[in-house]
Parts: sequence; structure tokens; C-alpha cells
Amino acid sequence: MSKTAIVTDKAPAAIGPYSAAVKANGSINVSGELPIDPATGQFAGDDIQSQTRQSLTNIKNILEAGGASMDDVVETTVLLSDINEFAAMNEVYSEFFSKPYPARAAFQVAALPKGAKVEIKAVARI
Repeated sequence: MSKTAIVTDKAPAAIGPYSAAVKANGSINVSGELPIDPATGQFAGDDIQSQTRQSLTNIKNILEAGGASMDDVVETTVLLSDINEFAAMNEVYSEFFSKPYPARAAFQVAALPKGAKVEIKAVARI
């Protein structure tokens, strides 16, 4: 199997020993994306809406660097620091996807890196 790391300056660099995304066998697996604005290295905002928008924008930019789009996403996983913010996250999430929507799991977790409110990972088929 051949696999290639996808790297772009339009998304934050990995903060550990992993790739932002890996392209292999007709899929792109995007690592969990924090709401970091690659231009500033800081969170895009303090609220769930701005953080969700930035996480999904990072995914969009990574997919584009790999020759794919949000329409190619078949599955996502959303990690939330507070499940009570699910509805607000979902409003922004719906701006990035159209029918048929990707399969999705969403979980509340005890904590996210750097104190983020959300982290989102995605799998695209190309």
C-alpha cells in the first residue's frame, strides 16, 4: 500500500508525531482538526461556532490540498468539550455539508488539546 502525507500551509501544522492527513487507497483520512487559525496560530475565537467553523475550514483546506472536497467526505467524528453545545456546533456544521450528509459520531470528552471546545476528524473517498 502506498500512502502520502498531505501538508498545506492553509491548515495548522500537526502538533505531534502524526500527519494532518494521509492519502491511501482512494481515501483521505484527516486527523482531528483543532480550531487553530493557521495565519495566527491561535484559536479562531472563544465560542463553539467560530471554533467549529475553523476546524471545518482546516479540513476543507487539507482536502483541497489532497485533490478532494467536502463533497467527498463520507464520515466525520466530532469531539466536544461540552455536549450542551451540540446544537450550536451543528448549525455551523450544516453550512459545510450537503445531502447526502456524511456519517457522523459526536462525543463529549473530558478535555481537548489546548483547551479547545471542538475537534473534528474526517474521512473522504476519492
